[in-house]
Amino acid sequence: MGKPSSDSELVSNRRAFHDYHILETYEAGIVLLGSEIKSLRNHGGTLQDAYVDVRSGEAILVNSSIAPYSHGGVFNHEERRPRKLLLHKREIEQLRRALQEKGLTVIPLSIFLSKGMAKVKIGIAKGKKAHDKRASLKEKEDRRSIKRALDE
Repeated sequence: MGKPSSDSELVSNRRAFHDYHILETYEAGIVLLGSEIKSLRNHGGTLQDAYVDVRSGEAILVNSSIAPYSHGGVFNHEERRPRKLLLHKREIEQLRRALQEKGLTVIPLSIFLSKGMAKVKIGIAKGKKAHDKRASLKEKEDRRSIKRALDE
């Protein structure tokens, strides 16, 4: 098996784009243990129900799941532990302000490798209403049918 590309996506939160309007995105480093990065490289993670919280001046990724590494033994990690995100102070302050605003939340969009380092793409998001979700699905279906008609 060859070396993965420099920016390879390990885990994505596809549901986020269905449930939220993404207003702004950030790229953050993530503090991981050795068994966690090995598990992620085997695509053993999920961002479903995960969110970002700002506590005492630090951004924390909460409720993300990284499956225990198959060869980890007694040195394996806890699956749903909080993980520190590495951001500039200015960015953390922007996230903290967004979290205080009503209706906004900060969610992880994907975990990817960049130059061998694990990074998390996070976004400031506003929840979609049910009619917005239906409109998005209809728009997506319309684009598909137009593409299908053009291909014929």
